[in-house]
This record gives sequence, C-alpha cells and structure tokens, in this order.
Amino acid sequence: MFEISSKILDYFGISSDFSVIVVVLVFFVYGLFALTFASLFAGITSWYERRIAGRMQSRIGPNRVGYQGFWQWLADGLKCWFKEDIIPKDTDSVLFRIAPYFVFTGVLSTFVVIPFSPTIVGSDMNVGLVYIIAITALVVAGILMAGWASNSKWTLLGGIRSAAQMISYEIPVALSLIVVIIPAGTLSLQKIIQMQGGAPYNWFIFHNPGTFAAFFIYFTSALAEGNRTPFDLPEAESELVAGYNTEYSGMRFLFFLFAEWMNLYVIGAIATAVFLGGWRIPGIAYEVQAASLWLQFVGFIIFLIKALLLVNVIIWLRWTLPRLRIDQLMIMCYKYLIPLSVIMILLSVFFTVIYYSLPFLSLAVRIVLFILSLIVAGYFGYRVYFNIKYFPDKTYLRWMI
Repeated sequence: MFEISSKILDYFGISSDFSVIVVVLVFFVYGLFALTFASLFAGITSWYERRIAGRMQSRIGPNRVGYQGFWQWLADGLKCWFKEDIIPKDTDSVLFRIAPYFVFTGVLSTFVVIPFSPTIVGSDMNVGLVYIIAITALVVAGILMAGWASNSKWTLLGGIRSAAQMISYEIPVALSLIVVIIPAGTLSLQKIIQMQGGAPYNWFIFHNPGTFAAFFIYFTSALAEGNRTPFDLPEAESELVAGYNTEYSGMRFLFFLFAEWMNLYVIGAIATAVFLGGWRIPGIAYEVQAASLWLQFVGFIIFLIKALLLVNVIIWLRWTLPRLRIDQLMIMCYKYLIPLSVIMILLSVFFTVIYYSLPFLSLAVRIVLFILSLIVAGYFGYRVYFNIKYFPDKTYLRWMI
C-alpha cells in the first residue's frame, strides 16, 4: 500500500510531506471499495440462492420485484434497514447491540488481504493467512455474544454450538492451508498466487497429492466454520427456531445475514488464491500482467469467476445435503479431518523435498493429478446429463436434452 501511495505522489508531483494523507486516502478508498463490493455481493447472492432453492424445490422463488425478482434483495434490505430495532427487555443491552457489528467486522476485515488483482489488495501482508485465521475470531466472539446477551435458551444453545463448532474447525482450516504454505514458502496470498502458473496444472491444488486432498479438507472445514449447511447447527431452524439471532430484528438482524453471504465469497476467494491460481492468466507472465491495466482487469474477472463457481457449489450443497447431528459434526472434525490434515502436511513435505532432487517429477505429478480431475469432472458431467435426459422432472430442463 505504501508503494502504491508513493507512485501516486510521483505521478502527480506531490511532496512526500503529504504521504501520510495519501496513504489514509488510499486505505479509505479501498475500504469503501471492499464494503461496496461485499454489500453488493451479499445482496445479489441472497437473490441468487433463493432462486436456486426454488428451482431445486420445484417452486419459483422471488419473481415480483424487477425482472425474475432480481431487485428482491434490495427491497428486503431496505425493509430490514427501516424496520424498528427492538431490544428485548431482559437482554444485556450493550452486548446485544454490538454483537452484530463484531460478526460483520470479522468477515469484512478479511477483505484487507484478499487480492483481486496484482495491485488491487488492501495490504499484502507477509502473514496474510495468519491474519485471516486471527481476524475471523471476531465472528466467533460476536455470535457467542449474541447468543448469551439475548437471554434466550435457543440463542444460548446456538451461541454455544457456534463457539464449539467454529473454534474446532479453525484447526483443520489452518492445517490444510499449511499444506500449501510448505511448497510456497510464504504466508502472503499475493506471493502464493505469483508462485502458481496460469495453466490449471500449475495450480497448487495439483502440486502433489497432499495439496490436492488439502483443498477438499479446507473447503469442507470452511463450510463448517462458516455455519453453512450441512453444518449449520448454530442456526438449526428445526431445533433452535433461528439460533443465535432469534431475538434480533431490523438492521442488526440484517448484519448477520450480510456477514453470512459475504463469508461465501471469502471462502471461495481464499480457496481460489491458495489452491486455484488466483488471478493468473494462462500463458501470461506475472510481470507482463502486473504492468498492464487491461490484463489486471482480466485477472480480476478470472479471480471472480473462480470464486463464484465455488460459491455456486456451496449454495448447491446447502439445498442438497441434510443437516448433521452435533456429535457427527464434532466427530468428523477431531477423528477425521484433523488427522487427515496432519498426514497431508507430511505428504506435502515429502513431495516438496523430492521435487528438489527430481524436478521432472513435479511436472509429471501435476499432469497426472490434472488428468484424473478432468476424468472425474467429465464423469460427473455425464451423470448430470444422463439424469436430465432420462429422468426429467421439470419441463424447463428439457432444452438441455
């Protein structure tokens, strides 16, 4: 960020005495950009998810406000924003009021280190991944605070479940990221992306069998840490009414929903940056891309598409899989995901050491893993086509036959 501000000063011929002001302005502009992007993403994703849910449940979904109900997210947001903010009588008033802001701030603060392009990033910290794991602790604190301060059995159970679940699943999330840190040799998201190539077989997901498995461990653990179905025990509507946010209304309730949908992009963006090549363009060197504004924009679009594809998978899973029991959830974390993560770390160390002595083996392993992934993806696509063709349950799908 300081490098960006110095370039701005040099370009306009401004004295270095104003460097602090420029840095503050740059941070303000990026903060405004991150808040705007996150807010729009959360709103549009809420509409998209409701439309997908309607299709998967043989109903229509939002279809009144605007074309295909697109502006429903804006109508709902304005409605919540202007509704009365009710504070129940027996709550801990101070904690009850500030809890949604802790949750919202914890998710929004992750955008500080999430890279959108070679130069569009709030701060390229050399401990970026550690920062993300640390700052998301605010989400845990906010949810637990909301559950306790509401003075309700349902909210308290939701808060306790959230504390147990999110803190537990931070462990496999961190361990799965370490699997990539070993070959990358850095904690900076920008540098991790730079070390990957634009071609898919040069992504870290295909670096070795350990990183390949670590991607799925991270993705599963991140869903659980973000309270997404089938791991939404803190919100379980069939058990806890609505969980930790049962007593909230109006604007504060909206902040919880904002944080949930913003977190979808955070999950997809981190997975994209660490495992899927980030904003790299196939066949374009990093130096060339960083020097061209047009190529940076293309990289931004590529990064966004990759993240949105993962968000689509998250939404698809929510309306497909049933909710786990709390004991099954904790057993999966401590008996399976954590031991598997440790094994993948050892496997990543082994392959990283081997690659130094046998460089040709690295390319061979990458290509083999990439080809196997294509085969699995192709078979999955064939099964989807087969089911649509021979078992169509909706007339609007017949055009795909």
